Amino acid sequence: MITAQAALETRMLLRNGEQLLLTVVIPSLLLVLFSTVDVVDTGAGRAVDFLAPGVLALAVMSTAFTGQAIATGFERRYGVLKRLGASPLPRWGLMAAKTLAVLVTEVLQVALLTLIALGLGWSPQGDPVSVALLLVAGTAAFSGLGLLMAGTLRAEATLAAANLVFLLLLVGGGVIVPLDRFPDAAQTVLALLPISALSDGLRDVLRDGAALPWGDLGILTGWAVLGLAAAARFFRWE
Repeated sequence: MITAQAALETRMLLRNGEQLLLTVVIPSLLLVLFSTVDVVDTGAGRAVDFLAPGVLALAVMSTAFTGQAIATGFERRYGVLKRLGASPLPRWGLMAAKTLAVLVTEVLQVALLTLIALGLGWSPQGDPVSVALLLVAGTAAFSGLGLLMAGTLRAEATLAAANLVFLLLLVGGGVIVPLDRFPDAAQTVLALLPISALSDGLRDVLRDGAALPWGDLGILTGWAVLGLAAAARFFRWE
């Protein structure tokens, strides 16, 4: 039942034009634009080496947080979650199916963005296992926050808030603009955000060939525990 529901959730996600814009089109355009046009100073080295890890982090956020929050919020508003909750599929099974759909979508995103980045001259370094651990931790962190928002706010408020957060973290999360371009006080705060931890962690591994960045992984794990726990406690099905 979980597999069937996950397949349905994945098909619905991939057929949604707005979701495709968030999950595929925007990250791809940002990667190509800022890698080929000298608009933002990304520091020493090629721009694509800085941008590719950040855009991968953005793709995770767009699917696990923004897309999931909006879709789940409207499913809750229209009573879809209530009906599914009364079906033979248990509620934990529904959440597991949604998580699997997010992971499948992310695999497709990562594959597409990697091919684009390689075409732009990207030369990734580091350990694939470390990359996978960071992506999974980032997915858990953003999923918890997205479900918390979808389960506590009205659908219209979720739509507005999720898109606003997406834009704010795109600018201030180290995706396109390096964090060291911000004032020192702001850097300290921004570095604790999940998008910053995921971007910096992926950049350390994929650009610099570093070992698993435990500090960034710890930040993501903390957000995941807090977000998922809060979502489980406060999520309303109706």
